[in-house]
Amino acid sequence: MKSLFVAALLGGALLSMDAQAAGDAEAGADKIGTCVACHGTDGKGTAPIYPNLNGQSATYLESAMKAYRSGERGGGMSALMTPMAKSLSDEDIADLAAYYASLEP
Repeated sequence: MKSLFVAALLGGALLSMDAQAAGDAEAGADKIGTCVACHGTDGKGTAPIYPNLNGQSATYLESAMKAYRSGERGGGMSALMTPMAKSLSDEDIADLAAYYASLEP
């Protein structure tokens, strides 16, 4: 019985993670104004120092942006990304993540 309860909790946690990353790609396309300077409209970095976002996992992109926003993610491009992410709501982040995830890698 205890195993079934643990399995149900883990399953619920996984479902809630997917729900959190379920942004609107179409809305995200309207919100990429600042992102395109480095990540392009096609999700391909505009210079070798900028990562390609096209085809990345929406869950990963969303968690990375939230970590930048909260200051939990440091190093690398955090000096640039943290101020950008601070102006974004959870919905904005989910939408942007969905947009870039929807693009062909």
